[in-house]
Amino acid sequence: MQVHSLTTKPLRVIFAGTPDFARVALARLHASGHTIALVLSQPDRPAGRGLKLQVSAVKQFALEHSIPVAQPRSLRLDGKFPQDAESARQAMADAQADVMVVAAYGLILPQWVLDHMAQGTKFGCINIHGSLLPRWRGAAPIHRAIEWGDAETGVTIMQMDAGLDTGDMLLKQSLPIANTDTTASLHDKVAELGAVMVVQALNLAAHGGFLPVKQAVEGVTYAHKIEKHEAPINWRLDAESIVRRVRAFNPFPGATAVLNGEIIKVWGAHVGQGSVTEKPGHIVAINPVGIAVAAIESVVVLTELQRPGGKRLPASEFLRGCALQVGQYFECSVVPDAS
Repeated sequence: MQVHSLTTKPLRVIFAGTPDFARVALARLHASGHTIALVLSQPDRPAGRGLKLQVSAVKQFALEHSIPVAQPRSLRLDGKFPQDAESARQAMADAQADVMVVAAYGLILPQWVLDHMAQGTKFGCINIHGSLLPRWRGAAPIHRAIEWGDAETGVTIMQMDAGLDTGDMLLKQSLPIANTDTTASLHDKVAELGAVMVVQALNLAAHGGFLPVKQAVEGVTYAHKIEKHEAPINWRLDAESIVRRVRAFNPFPGATAVLNGEIIKVWGAHVGQGSVTEKPGHIVAINPVGIAVAAIESVVVLTELQRPGGKRLPASEFLRGCALQVGQYFECSVVPDAS
């Protein structure tokens, strides 16, 4: 894919995003020569033990670089917060932007936003989506790609429409998934690739526009939001499935299992060698490298664990404070959070 450098007039951009995934793209766009005329980010949220209001990663970057910020609670003019939506509409009009870039914003864009950004010679709303569409539309494409054992993922720069990740594709690039990748590590790779690609997309727009490609109707899957109730390990799965879930749920919500009445979080695991006849969940071997636990005709080796209120520890250190014996039993936890 050949992408021209920016030699024409920079585009004026409205950027809509909230977490660190979006901040990476905003930083790259800010450095690219395009003008960030307005940032939309979700309202400040209480966080931490003191529940103090915390600004989003995107808002923090905008404040540090004197970029105007709007934080509507909703963009629906007929919704619960119509004044917020009307204020955001006025801010968008004042921005006189050529394009809106959306990355993990967290609010649904109503039709009036899509229509406003498509007027005249504007390039509409484009989204940085962390999958190779139409694979893994929806909220958690990185998690689900790991959980289901995909060999690769990637980024699709997509023209937004009224559907859920159904718009035409503008750019698409793959990224291999390593067998050691967690959601945390793969998130950073996808975020960086998406940031590079969205700058490429705007440079193409500045040189005459996009060449949209319709999504295939085959191969559509949905990456549903990750929920805390998914955290308990089901030892009645095969070892590979369990290990993929441990990787997919790192850092949130963290895979869990009950040991001696305590809810233990499992942050690291790999598939062990050989097969077993012991019942799923039983410890079959213990050594400094890890704790081997029976799954269905296979073994999961737990390599990083965390007790309630404790730190994440490699198995060798975890065993110093938690004496275990072969034959003990890991249950599936029913309480989702051990931290």
